[in-house]
Amino acid sequence: MDGGAVKAILFDLDNTLIETSRAGEVAIQKTSELLKTSLALDDVTISSICDKFKQKLLQESFDLSDGRSIDEVRVGHWEKSIQETVGSRSTPSLAGQCYYLWKNTRLEVLSLSPEICNLLRQLRSRYKLLLLTNGETQTQRQKVEAVGCEEFFDAMVIGGEHAEQKPFLSIFTLCFKMLEVEAQDCIMVGDSLDTDIQGGFNAGVRATVWISSTGDSVPDASVKPDYTIPTVLDLPDILAQLK
Repeated sequence: MDGGAVKAILFDLDNTLIETSRAGEVAIQKTSELLKTSLALDDVTISSICDKFKQKLLQESFDLSDGRSIDEVRVGHWEKSIQETVGSRSTPSLAGQCYYLWKNTRLEVLSLSPEICNLLRQLRSRYKLLLLTNGETQTQRQKVEAVGCEEFFDAMVIGGEHAEQKPFLSIFTLCFKMLEVEAQDCIMVGDSLDTDIQGGFNAGVRATVWISSTGDSVPDASVKPDYTIPTVLDLPDILAQLK
């Protein structure tokens, strides 16, 4: 953590600046209601369908070389989740209805709070800011557009548009080049120990800042962040220590 003044801040997006997990929960709840109305199933079975969908999301590889769009892939997630749980009782169009309800609800719920907007404006007057987010290109670009965050950053890097995503060094090296800074001039702020903090460590940034909204402690086998805070709004306190 030794070094000169911080010149740039790299921010993760999901569950760092925007509450993606909460938006996802709202979207799943609305989709559950659609499933319940359409299939007349009990809550346990509906929950099982939704859990299968969420598991398929986690297992996505973002490999769309077969020509399908991410929308088509995720409609397929819902179709398979329904079939695996209840067989062929659903109509062919139900999976598509579920997906677009889930997707659109999540995007509608996502937002940058006024407090975080103010924070980013203040920080950008003193530092270079870059948004570095993992994920499939269309999905992440739609989130960025939905929350209107592009105006707060000097540059944006979407992991799905590059050969490697966080925590690989190559994508961090790209960020440093875009901002015209060295690794030791930057801090990395994010909620994922495996991608944000490990990536910052791999890249040799000045400091890593872990957002732990639940107050969880760092697992013994994990990379150790330099700082841990419950919300990105506490970042100015960290920056004051790094002067």
